Amino acid sequence: MRDPAHVLLVDDEQAILDGLAPFLERSGLRVSTAGDGAQALTAHAAQPADILVCDVLMPRLDGRSLVRRLRADGDWTPVVLLTQVGESYERSAALEEGADDYLNKPFDPQELLARVRAVLRRAVPGQPSLAAASTLVSGDLQVDRAARRVLLAGVPVALTPRASLLLDYLMTHPGELLTRERLLSALWGFESMVTTRAVDHRIAEIRRALGDDPAAPRFVETVPHAGYRFCGPVTRGVPTSGPRT
Repeated sequence: MRDPAHVLLVDDEQAILDGLAPFLERSGLRVSTAGDGAQALTAHAAQPADILVCDVLMPRLDGRSLVRRLRADGDWTPVVLLTQVGESYERSAALEEGADDYLNKPFDPQELLARVRAVLRRAVPGQPSLAAASTLVSGDLQVDRAARRVLLAGVPVALTPRASLLLDYLMTHPGELLTRERLLSALWGFESMVTTRAVDHRIAEIRRALGDDPAAPRFVETVPHAGYRFCGPVTRGVPTSGPRT
């Protein structure tokens, strides 16, 4: 029988630690806690965690700084960040710095548990997460994140910026059910006035551009009454150039 995954829960609010730690333990995880990023680094060095769940706004060393310190040291332990800031650019910045997922406060503990389990499932020990990869590959589909371009069978695919971000988010969460509300908050932010139909429109754009049949999808699957899932396998890749002219 496998040992339970070890979660290091990091937050400067004692009420958060007191409420979340017992919940995660009842859910079958082993939990230790720290009150800020500096304490977390010390605790993680003494007893490495399988995943860190970390607040962003903390004294001494905040969550994003903690992620940067870990990644600079070559430590790719998964990190899920928690914050009260709902803007999508904050999420994008955190993921670019090496975080594996991002959850806005207040949140449902069951949602956090689902995110933790999903990140643990797709994590490869000692390797950067898909969120930190410079290139994502699924079959003949390639997303070159540094160059901000999408190629299908080596041919550039034209997508609007929002559809490109949506495809990126789907591919960094392969096999995971993503609700419309989650996609909306991740890519548009909580303060946006758009509705979840905006997600459907961008999904339709992606499918048209990739020639993906919703009845027999290679890439994006609709989960009826729930949301969407990237159904193709995703790996880290090496950027390739488009077709020569």
